[in-house]
Formats: sequence, C-alpha cells, structure tokens
Amino acid sequence: MQLESPKLLEDARLAAEFIIRVTRGQSLDRYDSDEILRSAVERKFLIIGEAMVRLRKADPATADLLPDLYQIIAFRNILAHGYDVISNQRVWSVIEDHLPTLLAAVIRLLPP
Repeated sequence: MQLESPKLLEDARLAAEFIIRVTRGQSLDRYDSDEILRSAVERKFLIIGEAMVRLRKADPATADLLPDLYQIIAFRNILAHGYDVISNQRVWSVIEDHLPTLLAAVIRLLPP
C-alpha cells in the first residue's frame, strides 16, 4: 500500500459513515423533501468519489481491491457534472444498496 492510500481510504470511510448515520431511519420521501440532507449526502459522495480517483492514481493495486471502483467514480462525476439528470431515487438506491458494501471493503483495506 502506498503512503497516501490510508488517508484516502480514511476520507472515504468517514464520508460513508456520515451518509449512513444521517440517513439511518430516514425515507426516500424525507430525503426528497430535505434540501440540506440531500446537499450533505451529495457532498460526502463527492468526497468518496474523489478519494477513489486519487487512490486509483496513487495506488492502483489497492484501488482494484474495491468493488465497483469505476461505478463509484462515475457516480461522483454524475453528481458533480450531471446534477440535473440524476434522481433522488438513484442516490437513495446507492445509499441503501451499495454504500454498506463499499464501507465494509474500505474498512478491510485500512491498516489496523
């Protein structure tokens, strides 16, 4: 693992844990109606995606151990550049269906 990798993984871990924490017990309807919640979640997804971009450049071997790396980066790009085409339903689906798996993988890669 490259020197910068633990920092990038930790950034992703913290952002993922934040998203999970602030959306726990929430519903898609609540997410739809809460602009502050949506903004915070999207910001944290941008951090996760950017950390993965930097990890892929700095340490491709470690980055390749993460599931769906290219989809994570693509999701970040859509949030950043295609904000007008992504639905709240899609973001919510990523939170529920993919984020826990990513978080577990990131935690496994972090040094003890």
